[in-house]
Amino acid sequence: MQLRYIEGGRSEDSPELLAIAVPKGTRTLEDELSSIDEALDGALQRALATGDITGRLTDEVLIYGSDRGPARVLLLGIGPASQVTREVIRRFAGRAVRVAERLRLKQLTLSLDGLGNIPDEDRAQSATEGAALAAWRFSELMTPEEEDSPSNILAVDLVGEGDTGSLTAGVAAGAATARGENFARTLQSRPGNIATPSHLADEATRMAHEFGLGVTVFDEARLEREGMHAILAVSRGSVEEARLIILEHKGGADGHAPLVLVGKGLSFDAGGISLKPPAGMESMKFDMSGGAAVIGAMQAIAELEVKANVVGLVPSSENLPSGSAVKPGDVIQSLAGKTIEVINTDAEGRLILADALAYGAALEPEAMVDCATLTGGVVVALGHHAAGVLGKNDSLVNELISAGEASGERCWRLPLWDEYRRQLDSTTADLKNIGGREGSTISAACFLAEFVRDTNWAHLDIAGTAYGDGKVPYQREGGYGVPTRLLVEWVRSRVG
Repeated sequence: MQLRYIEGGRSEDSPELLAIAVPKGTRTLEDELSSIDEALDGALQRALATGDITGRLTDEVLIYGSDRGPARVLLLGIGPASQVTREVIRRFAGRAVRVAERLRLKQLTLSLDGLGNIPDEDRAQSATEGAALAAWRFSELMTPEEEDSPSNILAVDLVGEGDTGSLTAGVAAGAATARGENFARTLQSRPGNIATPSHLADEATRMAHEFGLGVTVFDEARLEREGMHAILAVSRGSVEEARLIILEHKGGADGHAPLVLVGKGLSFDAGGISLKPPAGMESMKFDMSGGAAVIGAMQAIAELEVKANVVGLVPSSENLPSGSAVKPGDVIQSLAGKTIEVINTDAEGRLILADALAYGAALEPEAMVDCATLTGGVVVALGHHAAGVLGKNDSLVNELISAGEASGERCWRLPLWDEYRRQLDSTTADLKNIGGREGSTISAACFLAEFVRDTNWAHLDIAGTAYGDGKVPYQREGGYGVPTRLLVEWVRSRVG
């Protein structure tokens, strides 16, 4: 998709569809819309005067133009101007893409005017993200149908008043971030028979070579030599071998401590011996969503040439039942040297993360963040509207919350108190891999905390936000790529 800011483009071009945001309570046109309204013989002002559009979030009016201006103008309500956020702008752009698709158009122009008091760069970035994310579609495994195939938006132009340099930079940032998240969504969408641990490693390697990242992949022989027995224990029940993917972006000073991103890459999770119920098990292809987000974020970080050293770690395996699978009651070793009593083999994500986090901690990072579809408990607590964030460093947790608000991938803090750690006490090993149903999201984070030493670390539980029914305008049913945008926003915020 072509994404660009065109200075003065609205008055010079005749787009197939021009989308304009209308804040609630708008009664008269801004000066910059007057020339458009003139070309439409006053149709915009009449729509306002008749009350056909009042700026409510559900308002949508389509006006057909003439040879003197846009072929079509789409008026979309965005609510009160004082409540416009970057997320409101993303959704405005997503709604415009959905209308363009229904009209079977290939091109769309978005006006950045009327979008509240958001800084120019943020306005442009958010609109670009919303459009690019909305236009993405996973169709690589479908046979093309000529008759009823939906339209693909090939170009989105952004126009409007503001500082040209800031708006252009915003489009570039939004495009790179969206490309990274869409790559994550593509990896999520591929079924388990395709997106195996080795496939994820191959795709990460291909991407790394394209975008100039360093890449190292540990196969099972290397994992054995390194002492990553927790990752290997999870993969024992599958014929697919485990992998640890290491991506490196060297954008900072030589020797400067890196930021480390860790993503759970469980390519398919049947629960192992503690088998999941059959209903809905097909969605367990999404259990690698955290790993996909880290791979996507590393792509965007490289494309944006972020001036920081960043390392992405993705431990990946399958979790299946077989005669060789790890059993409830087994005790396994870990890279950190701690022994783990496996009470439930369906709590496997924390096992592969344990070794990856221990590896990350050994890098002595400036900060480390992991993301994982880890517990159903976080869905009970927060629904599908926010990820859970846990950590003992208030500053880091607050940075992630702020990055979540800016990126539209929100997270909410849960406590990480010592009382929850006691739920993991074992009479057989150093700790158990589960602490019971009560406070399961928190005890799972307490488990991870055992493997990070004194690292400045936080955990994002994305089980409720990584995939779903696609109710947000720029999403579709399936994988969302969350928290790719949050991770990119956080890394960029650390370098100013």
